[in-house]
Amino acid sequence: MDKRFKLIRSKFLLPISDRLGRSTRISDGYVLTDASSIKEVGKYSEAVGTRIVKEHGPDLHVIGATRRRVYRASDIPCLAGVVMPGFVKAHGHDHESPIIGVAKDEPLTEWLDHAVNLFTGFMNERRDELQKRFGRSPNLVTYLKARLDDIYYGITSSMVHHCNHNKYRVQEIVEANVAAGTKMIVAVGAQDRNYDPRILDTPEGSVQRMDRYRELFGTAERTWIVPGPDQDFSNGPDQLKALKAWANRHGTLIHMHSSEEPNTTRWFRETYGQTPVEYCHSIGFLDPNTILAHQVNCTDRDLEILRETGTKIVHNPLANTILGSGMPPIVRMMEMGIPVVISTDGSGSADNQNMLMAAKLASQYQKALHQNARVLPAQKVLELVTIEPARFLRFNTGSLEEGKDADLIFLDLTSPNLTPTREDNVVENLVWASNGNEVRHVVAGGRVLMDDGRFTTLPEDEVKSQVQELSELFADHKRTAQEIKGTGAHT
Repeated sequence: MDKRFKLIRSKFLLPISDRLGRSTRISDGYVLTDASSIKEVGKYSEAVGTRIVKEHGPDLHVIGATRRRVYRASDIPCLAGVVMPGFVKAHGHDHESPIIGVAKDEPLTEWLDHAVNLFTGFMNERRDELQKRFGRSPNLVTYLKARLDDIYYGITSSMVHHCNHNKYRVQEIVEANVAAGTKMIVAVGAQDRNYDPRILDTPEGSVQRMDRYRELFGTAERTWIVPGPDQDFSNGPDQLKALKAWANRHGTLIHMHSSEEPNTTRWFRETYGQTPVEYCHSIGFLDPNTILAHQVNCTDRDLEILRETGTKIVHNPLANTILGSGMPPIVRMMEMGIPVVISTDGSGSADNQNMLMAAKLASQYQKALHQNARVLPAQKVLELVTIEPARFLRFNTGSLEEGKDADLIFLDLTSPNLTPTREDNVVENLVWASNGNEVRHVVAGGRVLMDDGRFTTLPEDEVKSQVQELSELFADHKRTAQEIKGTGAHT
């Protein structure tokens, strides 16, 4: 039976909290949760342990300790690592986990056709066969694997851009999120031009789909539905206006890719006489409730528009480099006051969901580009994967303080690459020296999702086995499938 109160004590604690100080580093710290919220955060002492045990007795679970019906203060171990807020991923795709390593060394539009669009089409065309083979929706298989990926790397909250054929499979992603115990915004995709003709919409159809999903899933646990038109090049003005009006009417965010790949961005400007940002601004799409992923290729006027409108940017350095898309001017954006956070994108392009690797790459690239080692220090990029994206997504998480959601992770610091770690270098070691897979315990909403490296809410072996089989079936399909060539500048 799950106990109401959870206590974790560790060698180091990073609250990343405005209330306690974002750069605060606590040696021998603890967090006590009460159901789904954080009850206490601070420096541990024997008196603190004695009080907590006395107050909560048999309803207390001490993370990392030998399971007991009732603990004593002496049973509370100081784990050799660091406790910090769970990572908040502001942009990703849960359908890409089975296509890691597919169509590499290709630019974005070719990769979309040869990997993403081909795979999602395969899943749609052979859905009945795959469902019979796996005993469940093949889409659910991929989404469950994505939940494993996130938990493995300490991601407790995310916004998932659920586009292409997946926009028809929202039920399965909601089911996967509820089963995993994570927190998720599902940005439901839409396209009505310059894309795979099998999935083109009308503005009316896109709005009706949003209405239907809001009715079906608006009360799902830890899950929210918002519009997510796929790309600026694949959505005409009537479509974007209709979806933005829907978001305004329901008070939600709206999320879209923008200016990601140089050839497509150039083609868009030559075709429509505007940059994607100018286009979105001209139809009233941009404001503080709009979150754009990537925004790699910018003009000076684009940056001015983004600043004036308060539009938010999610930087995805892993995918932007692998696909050769380039890197956005995030240092300049931040200097101008444009809100920026760091994320991973999908596993198909980034090949993992390693948030610490994304933070490291974002900083290292900008340091080298500007020949300035002082830009984007470790503390700052750690904030850009925790407290700042939580604010983007309106989540009551991203920091450890009383009243916040009980979302926290523990990272083991005993491996050779993280030895020695001290209070004065723990943040720097997490960003510069970690592998990113040192996460051993994950708590989300007060529920333990990973316990000493063991998944507790999802059947790990079964999901991995089914995804392996699914990827092999797709590899066979890919050898004889008709090539798709219908994305953006690649049309």
